[in-house]
Amino acid sequence: MRKYAKEIAIGVIPVAVLFFIYIGLNVIPLALLAALGFAVAYTARGKGRLTALQGRQRTPDKPVESLSFEQIGGQERPKEELIEALDFLVRQDEISKLGIRPLKGILLSGPPGTGKTLLAKAAAQYTDSIYLAASGSEFVEMYVGVGAGRIRDLFKEARTKAKKAGKSSAVIFIDEIEIIGGKRDGGQQREYDQTLNQLLTEMDGIHANQAPRILLIAATNRKEILDNALLRPGRFDRHIGVDLPDKKGRLHILNIHAKNKPIAEEVDLEQLASETFHFSGAQLESLMNEAAIYAMRAKSGVITGEHLALAIDKVMMGEKTDRETTKEERERVALHELGHAIMAELLRPGSVSQVALSPRGQALGYVRHNPQQDRYLYTTQFLNSQIMIALGGAAAEEIFYGTRSTGSRGDFEQAISIVKTMVESGLTELGIIDAGMMTPDRWADINRTILDDLMKQTRLLLEQRREVFTQSLDTLMREETLSGEEFRRLLDGSHAA
Repeated sequence: MRKYAKEIAIGVIPVAVLFFIYIGLNVIPLALLAALGFAVAYTARGKGRLTALQGRQRTPDKPVESLSFEQIGGQERPKEELIEALDFLVRQDEISKLGIRPLKGILLSGPPGTGKTLLAKAAAQYTDSIYLAASGSEFVEMYVGVGAGRIRDLFKEARTKAKKAGKSSAVIFIDEIEIIGGKRDGGQQREYDQTLNQLLTEMDGIHANQAPRILLIAATNRKEILDNALLRPGRFDRHIGVDLPDKKGRLHILNIHAKNKPIAEEVDLEQLASETFHFSGAQLESLMNEAAIYAMRAKSGVITGEHLALAIDKVMMGEKTDRETTKEERERVALHELGHAIMAELLRPGSVSQVALSPRGQALGYVRHNPQQDRYLYTTQFLNSQIMIALGGAAAEEIFYGTRSTGSRGDFEQAISIVKTMVESGLTELGIIDAGMMTPDRWADINRTILDDLMKQTRLLLEQRREVFTQSLDTLMREETLSGEEFRRLLDGSHAA
């Protein structure tokens, strides 16, 4: 009967209304009463949906992958800091004798792909804790109070699961915490503010003598936008930076991901670590995976240096594309890339590894550079040379065509970014200033002054190497690649002449 209730109501109600009108009964009060009943029923249904929505906040539990700190490469300092903080959970008797207050929260901050989630999983295993993970976006809803309710449920779930499993502690990991933990503007209350307030309340409710103990680990790559109330001691007591790995760290990561792959004997992973400067752990894992895919395509039983070189290019710029270009465009792109390569060799001899005229991602061509020693401090001379290398492509187009193209857009963005770094570091004629006080017109003036001067120097140097362009162009157009050794021979021969 309930199955056909809607159909029966649709048929009976109009007939009943017509009957009441026929016998002269005033149906307006009945209509208002029916409308009120419908509104009450709709509201109750909406609350039921909201309750169901809160109930569906977490996906079904999946077994957490067993992960130890030894399996995480390239982050030795963050691992040491994290282990020291976790010892407050592991060695509770010892720290209680010294009167040390256990930590409530640990904040991991750093670029994407550096292993923050892996560190949280390893922390749960190290402390033999229940592990629950959530993303900041899971707490954001259009319904007021849903986010705060989900925070309460998350902490309640952690305690319940820890008790059922007989664990003395639980680790809650919240990724992208900046979504709910951003700075409050002091204006009208928002759903985000209520969610953050609830998180602060839950963290305040974590006590040293409470069992099971809860440790909150959060990750962000935008620490500067987090609310101060979240960052103060007593909430997130430890702030651990998880930065991009250095050469030693990259080698460690590559060795980890090479264990289950057939690597050719001639491959030097230390050299590969040098070539992957500024790669994150996630990019290095992708690099090894893509190299294995290239080996499979070539039906090779081992991963060679050629496969790894192709994988580096793919991770950095994307897969090769089938983009069709005209002969004129190819020639312009070739001259553009040769401009970059010539400037790189003039300013940093031996730096060019390959000049390629093959579309990858959004690039129609590219210059691959030999690895250099990791550098973290930059002088004015080094940054000026970086700008001149970036401007080399546009300068070459001006020399041979008299005009530039849209292909220089990315180069100019890089050059302007370097100028900004120089201004903020006090390396320009402006001296030591507060960059925040710079007006748009002042930024435009300093950009124009520096870039115009360096563009003139770049054009002058390239004008003197016209023969290198003409001698290299035919080979690059025909073969689509020019090795660094061959390119240097052409450059040295032109200079000798």
